[in-house]
Amino acid sequence: MALKSTIYKANIQIADIDHNYYADHALTLARHPSETDERMMVRLVAFALQAYKLQSLCSGDGTLAFGAGLSDPDEPDVWLKDFTGAIRLWVEVGQPEDKPIIKACGKSDEVHVYAFNHAAHVWWKGIQTKLTRPQNLSVYQVPTEAAKALEALAERSMNVQATIQEGVLSLSSEKGSVDVEPVKWL
Repeated sequence: MALKSTIYKANIQIADIDHNYYADHALTLARHPSETDERMMVRLVAFALQAYKLQSLCSGDGTLAFGAGLSDPDEPDVWLKDFTGAIRLWVEVGQPEDKPIIKACGKSDEVHVYAFNHAAHVWWKGIQTKLTRPQNLSVYQVPTEAAKALEALAERSMNVQATIQEGVLSLSSEKGSVDVEPVKWL
């Protein structure tokens, strides 16, 4: 019998001062049996960092949601679709291979990858030269210490505040606060 995903609920209040975006989102995160709390929380960070694109890319007429992620390799971890069904934003978390990233660049207006953990630098050195052609791709590294610290905020039912100012995301809940400053690699 296959293991089922664990369901997490997150109410996130986003105050993105950098992009003048302020909104509350009630989210459901399905954590795949092979997914860690660290990866799930990095997905939440990626959601918060890209939420302003609901306004900038879709003028509020779209849906920003978690994709199937690890459960379906043809879906991203986070995506933004406008009401015509066009994929405006594709977000991957972790260290994906080059071919799926390039394929995503053909399906979406923008693709963002958020690499994390101690192996991210090794992954980037191995893949960097293969990702020079796509013009709609951005790659970020979430610092290892910040990604690890995010694990402490994970709860089955979370109320979190995300404040983004000068490129730094401060994610806080009753369990503490973590500052995340992604480093742009591409």
